[in-house]
Amino acid sequence: MRVFRLIIQISLCVAAAILPLESVADAAPSAPVGDPVLQARLQLFQRMESLHGVPWAYLAAIDQYERTMKIRKRKSANEEPSSRLTAFDIPSERWIGLWNPDTEDTNPASISFFQGMGKDGDGDGIADRNNDMDVLSSVIHYLSTYGYSPEDWKIALWSYYQRDRSVKTIKQFAQVYDKYQHLHLDDRHFPIPPRYSYSYRSTWGDARGWGGRRIHEGTDIFASYGTPVLSTAYGVIEVIGWNRYGGWRIGMRDMGNVYHYFAHLSSFKKGLKPGDIVEPGQVLGYVGSSGYGKPGTAGKFPPHLHYGMYRETGGPDWAFDPYPYLRRWERQNRK
Repeated sequence: MRVFRLIIQISLCVAAAILPLESVADAAPSAPVGDPVLQARLQLFQRMESLHGVPWAYLAAIDQYERTMKIRKRKSANEEPSSRLTAFDIPSERWIGLWNPDTEDTNPASISFFQGMGKDGDGDGIADRNNDMDVLSSVIHYLSTYGYSPEDWKIALWSYYQRDRSVKTIKQFAQVYDKYQHLHLDDRHFPIPPRYSYSYRSTWGDARGWGGRRIHEGTDIFASYGTPVLSTAYGVIEVIGWNRYGGWRIGMRDMGNVYHYFAHLSSFKKGLKPGDIVEPGQVLGYVGSSGYGKPGTAGKFPPHLHYGMYRETGGPDWAFDPYPYLRRWERQNRK
């Protein structure tokens, strides 16, 4: 079995070295014209799919999850920009093997001996954790050791991340990529249609009394009952239903791993349910005044949309002020 796997790996490396990247460019839909980085990244994922059989949308989903989990650090003025297309960052000890004495090891044979993840994906004889082909090949090989079905990959991802939230988010990303067949999914939309009357100001951090002392984690957008509430991004509906604070509410996670919270609704768009894929400008529900009590409670405050944004960093989601983003999206939509 080991000999057979070695033969397969050698053949894939040879194929990777001789197969031109452009050969898969016409095989599947591409990113919208105008973003060469997304186009090149998509072609790389498509190339790996043609070589290894793992759907490109799944590779893109894992890459996007890694991208969203990176800590945003301000780069120094003299720091060179990264030339990599992917965001995969396999820790050094996992790449070379936990007991490998050579912390800079790039030899595929010795890395394999110490049971490291690192593989030579482009056939140059080096397993470089900063090389996109090498890293993608290593991720694919890791997934394949668990099997080739989506259920097998779920087990593999849980084994790697040790976290249910990570597995769920990657699966959601893959579903969205598979539906739209490109990577350009960062468009945004203001949550209220421009033809409706509304008003809002920054309410982040204001005191809230009902349900105990707490601060306001969001922005209130006041509008009339029944005003449509729109999706602000591409994403997947995670929750829909009653919350004693937010009343009838919807939670959607976008492709940047940000959770969008739409609360105090009067009703939902008919047929909308958890797991549905939504896009910017799509109607999700309608403005109301529900909340602050048991299911069905309404009218304790003027009708408005409470809109919140929460980011995942590996633990519980943390809230951040959506007001600057709302102002930006409002200006964009008016144009």
